Amino acid sequence: HSVTKIGLPETKLGIIPGAGGTQRLTRLLGLSKAKNLIFTGRSLTAEEALEYGLVDYVSGQGVSAADRAVELAREISANAPLALRAAKQAISRAPELELEAGLDFERASYEGLLHSTDRVEALNAFKEKRAPVFKGE
Repeated sequence: HSVTKIGLPETKLGIIPGAGGTQRLTRLLGLSKAKNLIFTGRSLTAEEALEYGLVDYVSGQGVSAADRAVELAREISANAPLALRAAKQAISRAPELELEAGLDFERASYEGLLHSTDRVEALNAFKEKRAPVFKGE
């Protein structure tokens, strides 16, 4: 079964989006687009949802969302685990920190990776024109 449309039709039903729909959509798309979609109750096509930034990917014909998720997981997991963890922490902290504090947190996270075994492996692999083999060290 494929999904080709997405929307928040609640105002057409005499209610508003629940489960954080008004809050999450506004934070994701901004005030203007959130108002437009919620006030009209209209649905977006998959391509429109991608253009709006409501979804990150649209699977091709015959490719399931699960297949696309596995492909993305493989792409991510090819990267250095310590770097992924540090990037995740820095990104997750960004909304709660002022820019200067966020930059300080990012710098400290970056510096903690400089002497990791994985970074040395990445540099060697680049020099040797091969894929790195990360160990999370």
